[in-house]
Amino acid sequence: MAIQQIQSEGIYHGLPVYPPEEHSGLTAIITGANGISGHYMLRVLSRDPERWKRIYCLSRRPPLIPGGLPDNAEHIPCDFLKDPKDISDVLKSHGVSADHVFFFSYLQPPPKPGTRGLWSNAEEMVRVNTLLLSNFLEALKHASITPKRFMLQTGAKNYGVHLGPTKLPQEETDPRVTLEPNFYYNQEDVLWSWCKETGCGWNIGMPGPILGAVPDAAMNAAFPLAVYCAVSQHLGKALEFPGDIDSWRMNQSMSSSMMNAYMEEWSVLLGPPNEKYNTCDSSTFAWESSWPRVAGWYGLESKGPQDGDEYVENESPFNPKGYGSKGVTRRKFRMSEWAKRDEVKKAWKELAEKHDLTQKELVNVDRVFGFLDGSLCRPDALSFSMDKSRKLGWHGFVDSTESLLEVFRDLAKIKMTPPVPEVKVTFN
Repeated sequence: MAIQQIQSEGIYHGLPVYPPEEHSGLTAIITGANGISGHYMLRVLSRDPERWKRIYCLSRRPPLIPGGLPDNAEHIPCDFLKDPKDISDVLKSHGVSADHVFFFSYLQPPPKPGTRGLWSNAEEMVRVNTLLLSNFLEALKHASITPKRFMLQTGAKNYGVHLGPTKLPQEETDPRVTLEPNFYYNQEDVLWSWCKETGCGWNIGMPGPILGAVPDAAMNAAFPLAVYCAVSQHLGKALEFPGDIDSWRMNQSMSSSMMNAYMEEWSVLLGPPNEKYNTCDSSTFAWESSWPRVAGWYGLESKGPQDGDEYVENESPFNPKGYGSKGVTRRKFRMSEWAKRDEVKKAWKELAEKHDLTQKELVNVDRVFGFLDGSLCRPDALSFSMDKSRKLGWHGFVDSTESLLEVFRDLAKIKMTPPVPEVKVTFN
């Protein structure tokens, strides 16, 4: 009979206990450490300097952490679009070693002209993001660095959820969706080939909509939602849900950055090698229950879909599951359009001046609020199966709405958004 020990860290429950005699004195590389996922990976690893004696943060810009990097972490400027030998020289000059690698480097090319989709420039996304990984892997070879485990984070687009309705629940064994190029698959192939050649084990984490607090607002569902709440309160308006009843009631597997990091640490230390994992909060989540709670923090009326509402319909470009009809999203308005309204821009400027926020004006609106559009209104449910990781020993859980409040508080601490009034916070 196998005995497992678990613990809680604040709102995060079911986390593994690592025996110090088996897991100590480790070194790690975190790439993309200034992004939302890399930032939280650093927060998790740096909490135990006995387990992680040295953490090398590789990114073009240093992580923006109040008070500076933890004592057991070092930032090394590195551009993975350069020649692998140049990258290797940087690694060797800093004496980098790695028992484990956590790869979060990512570049988002602009959408194709005349398109709305964040990921419409699929060919360029494949080219540049495959190059980031392949250059880094080649550099590790040149520097004679062979980790025990390499963790690559991809995401829900692995299932084609950005293209239309998929099979439910989404399971790690689901086949690739090849309706258009997907850089996740190219990265997988490159990584698997490298691991086969070097003998390194691999793991892949696949989160859904990511919740986190970092100075970069891109690819983060929490920041634009916090902006929407703060501006609605400033204007004295109800917090209106933009989608229809289907999106309102639809199950969504949310992925808090902190929980993702806890799980990805588990995957390389206690999980078996060469496995892909859905990576999420394991919280049953729908906007129907969460939206009124979020509105309550700001003392706002929560306004869900109403009889007689008029919607603009958008049919999905594909039908990834291969049967039934294409999915349709129905919206009263897009958040990316809301953020461009004159009254919203004026309200945000007033809030930014009042609270001395870092962004005096909302920038990259289509990208930032477009990501929220996709998180609020979907053609079909995002329902990650966690059966596989459960069977292999992962028990982590966080209430996604509680996590969202924690992220809102953290966004305020780093002056990204106004403070959360927390007029009424009720958790059932």
